[in-house]
Amino acid sequence: MKATGIIRRIDELGRIVVPKEIRRVLRIREGDPIEIFTDKDGEIILKKYSPIGELSSFAQEYVDAAAQILGCGVCVCDRDQIIAVAGIPKKELLGKSLHKELEEAINDREAILARKGEKKFIKILGNGENEYSGEIVQTIISEGDAIGAVILLSKDDKTDIGEAEQKAAVIAAKFLGKQMEG
Repeated sequence: MKATGIIRRIDELGRIVVPKEIRRVLRIREGDPIEIFTDKDGEIILKKYSPIGELSSFAQEYVDAAAQILGCGVCVCDRDQIIAVAGIPKKELLGKSLHKELEEAINDREAILARKGEKKFIKILGNGENEYSGEIVQTIISEGDAIGAVILLSKDDKTDIGEAEQKAAVIAAKFLGKQMEG
């Protein structure tokens, strides 16, 4: 059985409008890049493009090393989901959608160093669950665009995250941003 969807016509310039309902569900915002390709059956496939997603295996190696050295959870995300995790169970975060507060922090290019209960402390996951006692969020900038973030998380009060960890996050974010440009 064939799925029925919304039908749109292509205009004289070859454009097609992606319906608002689909953009909302897939979290596609104005200006977001879309990858267009075809399959062997002649179908045209539109896929939301994540520039940092291309670096996911590289980002995973980076977070593995950083988590081992820093002794806390380390993640890398694009603007929609967590793409690399180390130092905490991957099933908790990997592939999970970002909370709106984190999306806004990335879009606003905010740098966050906060403990649970502080005003700057934000939620990381879309479901609003946040079992962390401390967090550092550093936006990844590539060619002037905010494309994701490096996130350091502390699960307990014993693991202190502070200025040294924040500098490590800044280094990681700048490095990943430069990798995207190169």
